[in-house]
Amino acid sequence: MTTTGETAVKQKMPPQPDKQQRAPQRPGDVVFSAAARAAGTLILVILAAVAVFLVVEAWPAIEIPSSELATKVSFIEDGDSLLSYVGPLVFGTILAAIIALVIATPVSIGVALFISHYSPRRVAQVFGYIVDLLAAIPSVVYGLWGALWLMPRVAPFFDWLSSTLGFVPLFEGPVATPPRTILTAGIVLAVMILPIITAVAREVFLQTPLLHQEAALALGATRWEMVRLAVLPFARSGIISATMLGLGRALGETMAVAMVLSPGLTYSIFILQAGQHQNIAANIALKFPEATSLGVNVLIFTGLVLFVITLIVNMIARWIVSRRAEFSGAN
Repeated sequence: MTTTGETAVKQKMPPQPDKQQRAPQRPGDVVFSAAARAAGTLILVILAAVAVFLVVEAWPAIEIPSSELATKVSFIEDGDSLLSYVGPLVFGTILAAIIALVIATPVSIGVALFISHYSPRRVAQVFGYIVDLLAAIPSVVYGLWGALWLMPRVAPFFDWLSSTLGFVPLFEGPVATPPRTILTAGIVLAVMILPIITAVAREVFLQTPLLHQEAALALGATRWEMVRLAVLPFARSGIISATMLGLGRALGETMAVAMVLSPGLTYSIFILQAGQHQNIAANIALKFPEATSLGVNVLIFTGLVLFVITLIVNMIARWIVSRRAEFSGAN
């Protein structure tokens, strides 16, 4: 039995909105939501279309018997199967990319830290512009630079490396003259991916919470200790993402590698010898003009392999980054 006071309170209370009732959307919100959904769907459709194209065009090369492959494709030797032809290309592609990452990653992180935490603001702006400009240089220009300027200057260093560390199989001679080797290609790739890794790492370093940096300095840390304890842990996932972006370009680079590397199809670890390695993209560019119909299918199959490698690398990178997703500046 309700009292008169309780009845008056109930009458004065505003009606409760229906939990299932949604606020009306503005036309701009509807258009933006539809455009964003369409853009995301379009990316997936394009990716699926590329994968389907590669599989369909590579299928004739996949289904042909290995005994008939060499007789119909001019650049495949007798007795080689499709996998035995693609295997050395995959090895050379990954080896060149690893060399590029080993050289470029520490240099890129150092340059990014200098721009973000060490250099004066005006100097940092100039360095930032230079780094962004390097990312816009075409790959053929890097190839010309590597062939005409870099190779004559690294030849003495390669000779010293072979004579000093030749007992290590990696640096075993004889050193090629001119040094059209996988190490030269790796150095050129490192210069190419350096601005990409640097630009992304620089932006990640600048996002480090200021409170974290000030707290480290207030506790008596030096600037390097502050960077090591506050900046680098915060930016770890960003550094991995930047490295994977650079790896993606290193895996798919074509003209620069074709202009500085003497091709060969072996599983060699001798990075100072010529005629040992080749990567997939450069091989497609060099072999495509002379390829017949089935030869084109073989080259497309190698492109499919490169597509799968790049996809796997990016999936691994996303998995590594997702493991750090719980860390943020607010934690």
